[in-house]
Amino acid sequence: MILSDRDIKKAIAKGEIFIEPFNEKNLTPNGYDLTINEIFIDGERKKEANIPPLKWFAISTKEYIKVGNMAAQLWIRSTYARKGIMASFGKVDAGFEGCLTLSGFNSKDEINLKQGERFCQIVFERLSSEPLKPYNGKYKGQMGIRLE
Repeated sequence: MILSDRDIKKAIAKGEIFIEPFNEKNLTPNGYDLTINEIFIDGERKKEANIPPLKWFAISTKEYIKVGNMAAQLWIRSTYARKGIMASFGKVDAGFEGCLTLSGFNSKDEINLKQGERFCQIVFERLSSEPLKPYNGKYKGQMGIRLE
């Protein structure tokens, strides 16, 4: 079951989901928009970057999230998809916590990315039962961009 904006607020109040910093303006009808903290391009970490055509980049989210006994999907905001940004997002496993590192590719015209811009939406999914093995991998608790 996908959580609505109302469900997300209830889950945060109950401590089932944690988003810090939380901005109510980033709530969508069925998710929450995550923002850019830093951009990695050409071996450098930046707060703002022009992404040329046919260039790979990565971003970290400003938000530190904890999903507990839920999973989540990540979706690029259509604003960026329409501008030619393609992104590879995985599933956020139950038990994950940390900032997310997201990979992107600019397929079209140069685009400017800045810290604080809403980049993708996280969509929370309630699991039908508690997992036997919640996520406890190497990215748990990560801050900033982590590429290895």
